[in-house]
Amino acid sequence: MNLVKMIYKVTASLPSDERFGLVSQMRRAAVSIPSNIAEGAARRTKKESVQFYSIARGSLSELDTQLELCSDLGFLSETQVSQVSEQLETVGALLNGLIRFKRSGAL
Repeated sequence: MNLVKMIYKVTASLPSDERFGLVSQMRRAAVSIPSNIAEGAARRTKKESVQFYSIARGSLSELDTQLELCSDLGFLSETQVSQVSEQLETVGALLNGLIRFKRSGAL
């Protein structure tokens, strides 16, 4: 959820002509991450849970690519990119751990 809030804040500073482009795409990818984690947690089987966690991981990768594009286009400061990248890494590590845990047969 912290990542989503961070993305909403940094995308607010993007050029207005990106409102229906990168801003929308980044926000949807960010919201998709906790949404898919929640859906995976509600599933009854390990296989279903892992599938939704994997979708969340895909959205995380999508967001990472979009962040890199924003950086290359000069839309975000180095500080903003660094802070979001750090949060992306944290969420990625937690998500990978969750997937490993589920695959191991726990719960």
